[in-house]
Amino acid sequence: MRGGILNKARRGEYRCPLPTGFIYNEVGDVVLDPDAQIREMITHFFETFSRVGSATQTVKAFASEGLLFPSRFRNSKRVVFQPLTTSTALRTLHNPRFAGVYAYGQRLYRRTVDGKKQVRKREPNEWLACIPDAHPGYISWEQFQHNLKALEANGQGYQTARVSPPREGAALLQGRVICGRCGCHMRARYVTRRGQVDTWYVCSRAYVSRGEPHCQSIAGWPVDAAIGELIAAAMTPAAVELALEIRKEIEARYDEADKLRLRAVERAQIDADLAQRRFMLVDPNNRLVADTLEREWNDKLRMLADLREERARALREDRATLDDAIRDRLIAMTADFKTVWCDPTLPNRERKRLLAYLVEDVTLLKFQAEGETRIHIRFRGGRTETLTTQNPKSSAQQVKTRPEVVELVDKLLDDHICAEIADILNARGIRPGGSARRGKADAQFTDLRVIYLVKQYGLRSRYDRLRERGMLTKAEACAKLGITECTLVRWAKYGIVKRHAYNGYIGLYELPGPHVPAKQCSRWNQLAHRAEAIRRLNSSKCSDLKERAVV
Repeated sequence: MRGGILNKARRGEYRCPLPTGFIYNEVGDVVLDPDAQIREMITHFFETFSRVGSATQTVKAFASEGLLFPSRFRNSKRVVFQPLTTSTALRTLHNPRFAGVYAYGQRLYRRTVDGKKQVRKREPNEWLACIPDAHPGYISWEQFQHNLKALEANGQGYQTARVSPPREGAALLQGRVICGRCGCHMRARYVTRRGQVDTWYVCSRAYVSRGEPHCQSIAGWPVDAAIGELIAAAMTPAAVELALEIRKEIEARYDEADKLRLRAVERAQIDADLAQRRFMLVDPNNRLVADTLEREWNDKLRMLADLREERARALREDRATLDDAIRDRLIAMTADFKTVWCDPTLPNRERKRLLAYLVEDVTLLKFQAEGETRIHIRFRGGRTETLTTQNPKSSAQQVKTRPEVVELVDKLLDDHICAEIADILNARGIRPGGSARRGKADAQFTDLRVIYLVKQYGLRSRYDRLRERGMLTKAEACAKLGITECTLVRWAKYGIVKRHAYNGYIGLYELPGPHVPAKQCSRWNQLAHRAEAIRRLNSSKCSDLKERAVV
């Protein structure tokens, strides 16, 4: 019996359970399901997967459009429409029946010693039967193979040529970055720092497999910005044709979704009519059956009303979106594609999808000494482009004071003390280095910060600058002028001697030159005589006090 089954399977005559969307006709041939809603829903499923490139994204697309996927109960002809799940999507994509291929023996079943059943998937070349074009299908065999490769690429973290489907992350070159040192594909990493998410491209295969250091770790946001500017510049001349194609694609997508919703409304109308006929044919005196049929009729009518309302609501939303937001965006695209590319409301997935049509891969090579990253871009048509970006500054460089601020402080030290320099910098709106990075954008300079800059950058202190200009200390000035310190302070107060502060209230003194105006000289002489008289009076008072004390 087993041999007979295998022989019939090799000829493609053994009848196996069919997936949803296929039935056996009167003569036993496999044909497409005559239900138009089932056929159109399955066709829409494969078209959606070809567009988004991921089973999970296909499930999300069905959920966002409010579409239900047909499913047949096991060993039953009854088909129900229910929300699409990831397991159903994967099972549909892996079934070769949808490509019109008769396949048998895709799995190998074995019994273990304890009686448990083990299942192992076989490779296509190990199948017991694989007959292409055995019956009508929804897709071609080539499309089926392409779908399997896409699923395999989505499920593998490392691969010689990894091109994953676009996701929601900010990494623009996700799955397309190649390390310029080892040639492996780099992975995208996201790091949250100071309330924002930073993108990094990391070549970590050597670290994961052999425990070696990372080959390269490159900041992603400068690279993504350079690639975005290049794409925007390249796409601007073709923006008009692209806008028209996008408009047609969006309209076709909305029309297809509305057509599928209309099929659901028609099915609900058929079920409501059938429930009505059943209720009309029942004997009115048999209230037990009549009440049940009436309740079923009411349920079908409510379901029909809900579907109509849902279709009308979705149609209004689609048209409103197409007529307002999409139209404005397409008009902006024809004028300036860069505006659309930099639009914050545009999902990152859409940017990656657009990039996939233009760029084959991008090779990154980091030069630590020069502080730059070399970007080699290979386009789909074979053209190449090379860009250079500056690497972001390290934490130490970010908190470092700018060179122009240090030069300004060095210049101001000739005529101002540290406290005055701090006030001048604050008045000009200059902030200390790294204040924004520390979350203190309103931080200001103080005299201690200025003193730190002077010592950290080896600037000449104000004391040394004044000494080089010939300024004297208080003791030196008094010795040279032959006066006391009190007299020197008074002379500095009245402007006879110029005092230059260098540390708060401590300063150096500049003696008057040989040519002093007559008015200033007379004033100087008066003050000198007055000071001498006060000194003599004080000395006489002191001598009188001493004599009295002796007495």
